[in-house]
Amino acid sequence: MKKAILFFPAILLLASCSELVNGLNENPNSPTTASYEYILTGAEVGNIVLQTGEVARKAGIFCGYYTGIDRQHLGFSQYGVTTSDFDSEWNNVYVDVVANALAAEMEAEAEGVGGVTRGITQAVRAMALGAAASLWGDIPFDEAGQPDIESPAFEGQLSAYSKLQNLLDEAITNLASGSGRPSSGSEIYLDGDPVAWTEVAYTLKARYYMHTKEYDKAYAAAQNGISSPDNSLMAPHGTAAENANLNYSFFAVEVRQSDLLTSDFMASLISPDATASPDFSKYRGNAKTNETGRYNFLFRTTSFGIQPNTTTNAFAAQSAPAPLVTFEENSLILAEAGFRTAGFDQGLAHLNDYRAYLASGGYMANASPAAIQYDAYEAADFEAGGMENADGISAGNALLREILEERYVTFFGQIEAFNDTRRTEGETLARVPVQPNVGSSLPQRFLYPTTEIDRNPNVPKPVPGFFEPTPVNK
Repeated sequence: MKKAILFFPAILLLASCSELVNGLNENPNSPTTASYEYILTGAEVGNIVLQTGEVARKAGIFCGYYTGIDRQHLGFSQYGVTTSDFDSEWNNVYVDVVANALAAEMEAEAEGVGGVTRGITQAVRAMALGAAASLWGDIPFDEAGQPDIESPAFEGQLSAYSKLQNLLDEAITNLASGSGRPSSGSEIYLDGDPVAWTEVAYTLKARYYMHTKEYDKAYAAAQNGISSPDNSLMAPHGTAAENANLNYSFFAVEVRQSDLLTSDFMASLISPDATASPDFSKYRGNAKTNETGRYNFLFRTTSFGIQPNTTTNAFAAQSAPAPLVTFEENSLILAEAGFRTAGFDQGLAHLNDYRAYLASGGYMANASPAAIQYDAYEAADFEAGGMENADGISAGNALLREILEERYVTFFGQIEAFNDTRRTEGETLARVPVQPNVGSSLPQRFLYPTTEIDRNPNVPKPVPGFFEPTPVNK
């Protein structure tokens, strides 16, 4: 495992990051030293690359969001992957984020800064390690990111998830201290706000309990999670090439739009135009739901086909903030976990709360009110023959199906959809019916990278294959 610490991932320069926080008030109660601040910023920039770059695109191909049409993405879409295809993604986790977050924490403590700053570094580290555990299964955890350990030991996936919960509990305790807030500008997501970060940490706890199907614990954690869109963890972007939204960089600049399309399946779910939809029979709109605004926010038609919308105020606009951990995710954890643990009425109430948020415009920055409709559902809508249950399954399965479909649409472009498709694959009546692009099996994991297989004798053996479920999904 590589041990070098990257303060400045090449794709986003910190000189540009300073523009993203221009005008924020300085905190006179926090020490101002360059060392830990720069490392913290570097870890957070690295986390943006991890959560919204090629990792998310590969996960999106594997869960049915995208279809590759050229070069390596065509191969990924046909499940022609090799271990070397995941070298950079592993490096994103362990060098760009984990090593930097640990270094920031240690340097801050050496300079007498703990508390809130330490809690933030722990939450960032948990975010990266949580992504790794979900994508690869067994991973280095306790020994990860430590320069003096050449071949870190691997933890079982279930053990890693348990340790993630402990790490987030420590982060919440440190955030509650109220002292040691990082200087304004060094923490580029929430400017070090301990209240907002505490909510983020609880939503991360809920996310990982969802992964392990501990729905009662997920529901409890989410009730302390992100309570307002203002407290969502969003990746900031700007109008320069160095700090642009990574979806914009990919779809509008790097590949000239010729590598990747939105899949027919995804586009059909929210395409309101029968003449333009790849398969209008899959449209999820009804008398209470109009997806025109969301479709126009997410997508546009180019000369190649339907692709993420890179125009002003759209999902992949150059300066559009990218979702990392959000109010939307927390709301939908409440809906699904609430249904699974507290029953139908609770799940429906949370779903309708989320629909009211969408009806107000929600996260759709460019949508006009006339293009949005998300009226509240009633229990009768999920009974056999109701507008959300034309095929006559149980009312509970019909509601769960709607919640899972809403999660799938809301999480477009995020890693969490790949986690959902694997987690719910056995729930035949309710799961989002993503179909394999080739063969009869959906992808189940990222492959361990060649760089780790060649250098670390602790890599699990035999090395698991692409279609082998991780322990939490067996």
